[in-house]
Amino acid sequence: MWSFLSDFSYKHEPICSFPFGLFLFILGTFLRTCAIAPLRPAPSFMTFPSPDAARGNAAPVIRLQSVQKSFALPSGEVFDAVQSLSLEIQQGDVFGLIGKSGAGKSTLLRLINLLERPDAGQVFVGGRDLTTLSRRELRDTRQNIGMIFQQFNLLQNATVFDNVAFPLKIHGRHSKAEINERVRECLDLVGLAEKIDTYPAQLSGGQKQRVAIARALAPRPQVLLCDEPTSALDTETTRALLETLRDINQKIGVTIVIVTHELSVVEVLCRNVAILEKGRLIEQFAVDAPSEERKTALGREIDELVRRREREAREPVAPRVATAQRNAQELAYV
Repeated sequence: MWSFLSDFSYKHEPICSFPFGLFLFILGTFLRTCAIAPLRPAPSFMTFPSPDAARGNAAPVIRLQSVQKSFALPSGEVFDAVQSLSLEIQQGDVFGLIGKSGAGKSTLLRLINLLERPDAGQVFVGGRDLTTLSRRELRDTRQNIGMIFQQFNLLQNATVFDNVAFPLKIHGRHSKAEINERVRECLDLVGLAEKIDTYPAQLSGGQKQRVAIARALAPRPQVLLCDEPTSALDTETTRALLETLRDINQKIGVTIVIVTHELSVVEVLCRNVAILEKGRLIEQFAVDAPSEERKTALGREIDELVRRREREAREPVAPRVATAQRNAQELAYV
């Protein structure tokens, strides 16, 4: 179009005293600025989701519709890990999955990214039904779903930089400069920028888990799945890790789904919680909602933890100096 207008200006005489060619140049510049530039999207690699926009989105980012999963046991019996379970999780939420051993928590979490494929039902993440995708489509979609595990799963012979860069390198879509920038950005987010050239063997348990979080965040996922991320950590390290996850959720709006057997993790970190028993969803509620009669013992225990925290907030007790000093020393090793 622009070449046509340029040719036109040279083949015809001006129709007024204002040079017609100059007029077309100004008009073309104006149209390119107003019309074309906004159509050029910013690279998704370099953008964070907005926390406020994420939480204002009414559509759930995760929707499980009547999912079922069974396993054949060596004895020949069938174990129903998840039984016709439906669940919705909103964008930007921090959602806890709790229950006794064998309740189906970890299996349900792995159904969300199809590490376990459901025997029946549908799994929607970001509006897409993962159960209908081809293997290639599913692999690409999983870039939108980060996951961290109980045992860190770091590459022992790779530096922190290479561990965090790994999911970016294997897909081959980013330049070295982009990868370098993104890795440093993620390590800053988890407070480990100074460990970029360190190997996992030189890190504490809490530092290893934070490297795992940075690696999961590297592709800029919409959802972060956490499978018992604190069970291998001591109390102080757990507290620091939960603060890291809370900060990440508040800063970039990533939706966090966490499986845990520790009620204190739910009380401190989660906004909503679902309680599972024998593969079924028994109870679901907002953690800070007004106390009411809960259906389960776990629900009542969570309520009690919340009420206790509220009472302690109203009546703060100054910690002993010795305890504060010891805690500060322990945190130095996190």
